[in-house]
Amino acid sequence: MNVTFRQLKVFESVARHLSFTQAAQELHLSQPAVSMQIKQLEESAGLPLFEQLGKKVYLTEAGKEMYHYCRTIAAQLEEAEDVLEQLKGVQRGHLDIGVASTANYFATRLLAAFAKQHEGVSFSLDVTNRESLLRQLDQNEKDLVIMGRPPVTLPLELEAFMENPLVVIAPPDHPMVGKKVSLKQLQEESFVVREAASGTRIAMERFFSQHGVSLQTGMEMTSNEAIKQAVEAGLGLGIVSIHTLTLELEVGRLAILEVENFPILRHWYVVNRKGKRLSPIAESFRNFVFSEAETILAQSGA
Repeated sequence: MNVTFRQLKVFESVARHLSFTQAAQELHLSQPAVSMQIKQLEESAGLPLFEQLGKKVYLTEAGKEMYHYCRTIAAQLEEAEDVLEQLKGVQRGHLDIGVASTANYFATRLLAAFAKQHEGVSFSLDVTNRESLLRQLDQNEKDLVIMGRPPVTLPLELEAFMENPLVVIAPPDHPMVGKKVSLKQLQEESFVVREAASGTRIAMERFFSQHGVSLQTGMEMTSNEAIKQAVEAGLGLGIVSIHTLTLELEVGRLAILEVENFPILRHWYVVNRKGKRLSPIAESFRNFVFSEAETILAQSGA
């Protein structure tokens, strides 16, 4: 089978998006050019790789097999590229990182500090929820992932680099502010919480279950910003990472309650798939996080 790398790259994009239009946009090609590359690849394979039913595009059985081998070839090419970059040193290259939405408050500061030392390096930062991070790890899409509670179901290399205390927040005029609060008292309050799959939500529910406390959850939010705004508006109490509160505490928009057995102590981790061959720049950033994270965040007030 006579196949070019260009045809494989076009095929991979169409197969991933299941869309000729989106593949054309991603590769900065015209849609007819994409269609032509796929047609030539199908002629070389001797089998149709896609079928279109109505407006939807599907992989055929042959297409699924081709997609599997296409991704394997792409991974080997990336590994070859990493080896070549290693020979060049760590002043060039691209770093692709996935970050939990809660960690975005300090991850951008870390990247900014790292970028000053590596001016020739480009970065991709995907700030997303836990569900997306798990998919990225499962499919080995990112160089590194920064997250809270890593999954135990995947073969991963992980290491904690910083504590991540979870605290109870309230509006500054809440009657509990400035007082010692028992867990039993919290049962009388309504809480604004993250979605069920969130690492913060999982840690919160495990903590209160262990202490025999049942909380009233009045509203569910998909971001820490939404939780903070809801708490500030008086819609309930919230539980968030202390690293997300720098600005709100400085200007007095929120207050941290002094609750028994709090904070809930978690950790931030740098994670990648086990056996993954990190590029020199990814390895350099990983080491940078371990050695500099706490100092940089302390200087910034995070």
